[in-house]
Amino acid sequence: MDVSTGEPGARTAGGEVVAEKGLKTGALGLISTTVIAVASTAPAYSLAATLGFVVIYAGTHSAIIAVLAFVPMLFTSIGYSELNQADPDCGTTFTWATRAFGRKAGPWFGWQGGWAIVASDVLVMASLAQVAGQYVFLLVGANDIGSHPASGWVLLVGVLWIISMTVICYVGIEISANFQKALLGVELLMLTVMSIVAFVKLGSGSAPIGHLALSWSWLNPFSMSVSDFVQGLLLMVFIYWGWDTAVSVNEETKDSSITPGKAAVIATLILLGIYFIVILAAQSYAGLGTTGIGLLNPSHSSDVLSVLGTSVFGTSVLGKVGSHLLILMVLSSAAASTQTTILPTARTTLSMSVYGSIPKSFAKMHKRYLTPTVSTVVMGLISIALYVPMNYLSKGLVIGDAVSACGVFIALYYGMTGFACVWYYRHTLTESARNLWMRGIIPGLGGIMLWAAMIWSLYYYWSPVNSYTSLKLPFAPHWHVGGVFIIDILAIIVGIVLMLARRAVYPPFFRGDTLNLQTATLVPDD
Repeated sequence: MDVSTGEPGARTAGGEVVAEKGLKTGALGLISTTVIAVASTAPAYSLAATLGFVVIYAGTHSAIIAVLAFVPMLFTSIGYSELNQADPDCGTTFTWATRAFGRKAGPWFGWQGGWAIVASDVLVMASLAQVAGQYVFLLVGANDIGSHPASGWVLLVGVLWIISMTVICYVGIEISANFQKALLGVELLMLTVMSIVAFVKLGSGSAPIGHLALSWSWLNPFSMSVSDFVQGLLLMVFIYWGWDTAVSVNEETKDSSITPGKAAVIATLILLGIYFIVILAAQSYAGLGTTGIGLLNPSHSSDVLSVLGTSVFGTSVLGKVGSHLLILMVLSSAAASTQTTILPTARTTLSMSVYGSIPKSFAKMHKRYLTPTVSTVVMGLISIALYVPMNYLSKGLVIGDAVSACGVFIALYYGMTGFACVWYYRHTLTESARNLWMRGIIPGLGGIMLWAAMIWSLYYYWSPVNSYTSLKLPFAPHWHVGGVFIIDILAIIVGIVLMLARRAVYPPFFRGDTLNLQTATLVPDD
């Protein structure tokens, strides 16, 4: 039944009843949902912002690290697919963990899972807006402005960018999906063309000094230290993040119990292919030098694609067109990711509101557009409210730390989903080999891998040398702590405070009253 009205909701294949939230059902097919999933990861933006740091740890093994980081992503996406078959709710981890872990523990686990989704999305928005602001100026040739990410002009464009993407999400899921198709088409095309041209130049002997010949040894991760391997893996996990948006829009897809999960798995496979090819092409063509276009050159470690593209495409008229298209590609990638970061957050808070874990105002829907109004607008406003001060803290370096801090929350809610899948289906795991593997062993292993990475990440980022910023604790001045760790802990504390505050104001959800977890059906609020 609808938790707010008591009216019947849609019954799923697994027998559960999903609260009707007013979203536009059947608006997305498999292609549109897959596009949203791939676009959410922002392949071009992720590579531009992350590859330079990955090679610091992984070196020539970066491509095989991309393959290995894909494993927990695939395992977890299978868990998402299995849970979505039973319960296609846009709250995803929030709803699934709440139901899976029972009346007493479920609401608390579920709330933290929902908060992890919100926290990771909000933390990354500043970086997305900053990259978008920079590339707008680079696209029009204003390199002096575009090369200074913390400038006021970049900040202004970044804020306008967030506003425009929020408006697109506000006016409808179909418009959002069609916009994504255009952006993603440009993005994947230019990444592929750049890789092909780089390989052609390597084969013809016209690659720059410092290039590397392809070697099978690049695919052997056992020659790396454990520390470098884990840190490279954590960074690669970040560039895969976002495919779960396909499941966040599950209530707006055709065949909602099947299509979103299938799209999530397809998206991870597409990402594996494009990342593997681009990374091989980039490190072969540019090499790992610390000067020029070398991937270890610290002057462009936060954006390797723009420098690489200029060299690959050359300075001819056609080459300049290619270079500008590459800039447009990263810009469109940031646009796509900005939009698809707002989408899942708004739907997570919508679901949390419908079930009573946050104020009911977040469940308000637009009568014409059938989109969550308050949830969408608040996401945009909070993103701007954080982006502006982040831009000025430590000359914008805190934005880089915020991106790194996302990893803890990504691993938290992805891993929680894997464990929720195992526990949700625990009574039927032995009914068949398929159930044991697809609903038990595989998602469980995905959860273990990701939570192990989460714990390692907290340990690693405690050290100030592993962050752009750091802080000496006032109550213990001899403790010099990394900025990434500080951001993670502050976000965790904020989440706990908000959860306890909601528990004090509205206890039914935390008692399990709004979800009958024993029968996995919805009941009206008290």
